Amino acid sequence: MMKRLLLAVVVATMWAVGARAQMLAVNVDGLWLATLTPNIGAELVVGERSTLGLHGLFATKPLGKDIKLKAIQPEYRYFFSGRPMYKEFIGIGAIGATYDIKWAGKIYDGTALGMGLTFGYVLPIKSRLNIDFHAGFGFIYYKHKEYFEGDQYDADYIFDGEQRPNASGYYLLPTRIGVSISYILR
Repeated sequence: MMKRLLLAVVVATMWAVGARAQMLAVNVDGLWLATLTPNIGAELVVGERSTLGLHGLFATKPLGKDIKLKAIQPEYRYFFSGRPMYKEFIGIGAIGATYDIKWAGKIYDGTALGMGLTFGYVLPIKSRLNIDFHAGFGFIYYKHKEYFEGDQYDADYIFDGEQRPNASGYYLLPTRIGVSISYILR
């Protein structure tokens, strides 16, 4: 599923580049960096008031916690100011993630997919430098193996002869909260 999502984003980006987009920006999210989580994003102008972005992150032991996380977030943004990458916007985005978390004696190992809305404000600092404040929420579907640290999941959690995730569901969760620094390349 994650490969299909990535393929859809790549095809949409190639279409946008073919449409002669005028601006391309790269960004990093300062809040993720504060948790020692490497991340990078790109945003491409695809219309008079809109952009298409892709943000990815990879975490191993953020803030010293036993967490492994890989996520990718494509997003379409509509800017109310009349020009892209400037002032107020609303966005619709998706998220795909894999995770392996050890928390309070339990292990959560699985995947999550979701969609949500993002609201934000882009503050121009210089002609090519912006600060992007954003917050979003959405529905996330998760499917994972959930067990206690001492358990042997491979032997203890086999159903009908095959190993399957034993927990799944939906949550309304924050999908994108942050303060990004963007640099416009062209």
